[in-house]
Amino acid sequence: MKTTRSLKPAEVTKNWVLIDAEGLVLGRLATIIATRLRGKHKPQFTPHVDCGDNIVVINAEKVVLTGNKVGQKLFHYHTGYPGGIKERTITQRLTGKHPEEVVEKAVERMITRGPLQRAQMKHLYVYAGSEHPHDGQQPVKLDVAAMNRKNTVTHES
Repeated sequence: MKTTRSLKPAEVTKNWVLIDAEGLVLGRLATIIATRLRGKHKPQFTPHVDCGDNIVVINAEKVVLTGNKVGQKLFHYHTGYPGGIKERTITQRLTGKHPEEVVEKAVERMITRGPLQRAQMKHLYVYAGSEHPHDGQQPVKLDVAAMNRKNTVTHES
């Protein structure tokens, strides 16, 4: 008799993964991170259990967007006051105070909403620069650029 094995929260083993986002395409990077956060890359994936890895992303300010999204894509937010709707381009967000929020929001919007999403997002650590405080966990470097040639932008003339 074949049975499907369901993973229990106590049986989960979480690995630490380090991703260097320099020169990577934002959307493709976000899908890889979202898949790893959910744990869908593991053979013992269980949909209702947080079985994904801990992910550390460095150089988030150096992600790349393809096409005309750099100048045309607008992000709207509201200040909370009447008539307080504002908009910023992706360039303004990447060169602003918190460029790591661009990667965080891209990943957050790719994971199903709910309590499990909030638990999984706590295992994502995004840093604008190349320094991170997670050396003690000995994260394994994941080479996203080598996975697919489309993950990076090559400027050919």
